[in-house]
Amino acid sequence: MNPQIQVLSRTLIVGIVCVAALSSSACHRTNAPANAKRYPFTGRIVSVDSKSESATIDGDLIQGFMEPMVMSYKFKPASMLRQVAPGDSISAEVVVVEPDANNRDAGPDYWLENVKVTGHEKSRPAQGPGAMHIPQSGEEVPDFSLTNQDGKRVSLKQYRGKVLLVTFIYTRCPFQDFCPRMSRNFDEIYKQMGEDGAMHLLSISFDPEHDTPKVLRKYGFSVAHTQDAALFKRWEFAVPRAADLPRIADFFALTVTPEGGLITHNLSTAVIGPDGKIVNWYHGGDWQVSDLMKDAAGARVPRA
Repeated sequence: MNPQIQVLSRTLIVGIVCVAALSSSACHRTNAPANAKRYPFTGRIVSVDSKSESATIDGDLIQGFMEPMVMSYKFKPASMLRQVAPGDSISAEVVVVEPDANNRDAGPDYWLENVKVTGHEKSRPAQGPGAMHIPQSGEEVPDFSLTNQDGKRVSLKQYRGKVLLVTFIYTRCPFQDFCPRMSRNFDEIYKQMGEDGAMHLLSISFDPEHDTPKVLRKYGFSVAHTQDAALFKRWEFAVPRAADLPRIADFFALTVTPEGGLITHNLSTAVIGPDGKIVNWYHGGDWQVSDLMKDAAGARVPRA
């Protein structure tokens, strides 16, 4: 072969290999905005929701960003969801994009890229020591006791006969995409309910030290944009005793960690049927008002 042609051929091959290598390393990176921050991430898959293109993950400490937390993450590209299953251990990158100065109330946008399965916990018992309890459809909810915004003791059992929608918040939560979003969604549901006496809303605080009945009452008026106490006939705000909180949090897969005057937490929302059993449970904040309304409508139908 002509030496000059041979050199050109080798150069072309090397070039193709280099391009392929670069493409491979970047194939799972999106064109994130210039202000995006990236953090190494590891965790374990709890559940996968292809409809919302996300997975609930028991995440480890993210240095410089977040304490260990169970929460929902979107995958980019969404096709990566097909490669994971509950029980998988993964490594990935968390991409975080802060909102622009004109839209601070929106909260940061975040997702996972470069997701790789690193192991699988086949032997971990579903309800063994250290395992997270995931509320299952048809599971009976324990009769937890709480104190509502009027200072009255209430229990979940007293709502039997109604469809009960439960979410968890704390009134000082500063992140618009967390507790404030749950309260905005419940406010929308409250408005859609009208005078429907077959449904009831219950926002439970996990901050018993701060969220007294007086604070909860004020918070309820604020998020519902009213001063009419009739609000609380269909939407209550309540808090458990500090000693009871761990048991409630464990049942509803709620993680709560006090940190620096605030509380690091995940999101947990449940639809409970008139029979006191779980109809559906939502982890994270990606659920829509229409999802819960559909669940509530279905829960009215007597089960076979």
